[in-house]
Amino acid sequence: MKLNCDMGESFGLWKLGEDEAVMPYLDMANIACGMHASDPMVMKKTIELANQYGVTIGAHPGYPDLQGFGRRTMQMTAAELESYFVYQLGALMACVEVNRLEFST
Repeated sequence: MKLNCDMGESFGLWKLGEDEAVMPYLDMANIACGMHASDPMVMKKTIELANQYGVTIGAHPGYPDLQGFGRRTMQMTAAELESYFVYQLGALMACVEVNRLEFST
């Protein structure tokens, strides 16, 4: 059995979860991509933590609803939804790539 968990959901001064304590026990971390939770610094820290423990990284995109934690009803077209997901996946991919380059130098 594999264990995965939604991670990196803090943002700014607001802390959610115990990522540091949980990460060593995971096989995969689904990292929040900045719309419903997270921010660039939290994403970077979560990627570094996953790398430290050999945890596979996955994306956890969400609705653009930081105040409602992605849980409010939103009327969106399929094209809008696709664009928000592509944007978030691109953000996480960029953070992963920068992190990879930092470790290889």
